[in-house]
Amino acid sequence: MGEVEDSADGFPEQLRSYSENERHWQARREFILRNLPADWAGGRLDQLLSLSMVWANHLFLGCSYSKDLLDKVIEMAEGIEVEDVPQFTTRDEIMKKRQH
Repeated sequence: MGEVEDSADGFPEQLRSYSENERHWQARREFILRNLPADWAGGRLDQLLSLSMVWANHLFLGCSYSKDLLDKVIEMAEGIEVEDVPQFTTRDEIMKKRQH
């Protein structure tokens, strides 16, 4: 999968969510560009955008998804460095601490 730079038509900036802050967008943008298929104009772009949102939501908001899905997006994001990532405690971790 090749790197694609910003083009005159605003790609990939046109993929940024309205509510996405700069920090989140730069991380998700890198995820998209690193995993962009050569035939990105096809339906695979929609899947990539969905996977990028899963990764960003997990990373920045602590959202949880199935193990297989998380394994896939974490592998796709390998090598992307994001500073000051929030640390989240799951409900199961909280309940486990209360039992001890």
